[in-house]
Amino acid sequence: MEAKKLKKSVKIRLRKKQIAEYEQQNAGALKATKASLRNVPTSPRKMRLVADLIRGKSVMQALNILKFNPKHASRIVEKLLKTAIADWELKNPDFNIEEEELVISKIYVDGGRMLKRLRPAPQGRGYRIRKRSNHLTIVLDRANISQN
Repeated sequence: MEAKKLKKSVKIRLRKKQIAEYEQQNAGALKATKASLRNVPTSPRKMRLVADLIRGKSVMQALNILKFNPKHASRIVEKLLKTAIADWELKNPDFNIEEEELVISKIYVDGGRMLKRLRPAPQGRGYRIRKRSNHLTIVLDRANISQN
């Protein structure tokens, strides 16, 4: 019951303290890496087609799939995946990517902001055009951990 009486700022401070203690306990362990890209000017539906191709695959296999996929969205996903790999290497300097069998444990595409434009239409009307964008997030983790 006392937890409900705490101020929000106190709860936040306690949560940060818990996170810091957890990180100290697991200092030598491998960490998952998350990379995200926001406001990509491609519709989420087109980006999800590419994301579904590599979900759950190993990092090297995913890079090969993206390299030879003709869709424009695959170039964007490939660059973000390379960024996530570089981030993982910075977080885990003592480990090698090939030996640890990194996989794409999560990849998801959320809708971003939508630019609304008008296109001239017959008889003085205007049709609305929605130029969609998306937010792309990739999480890399070891193969044996992500298969829960």
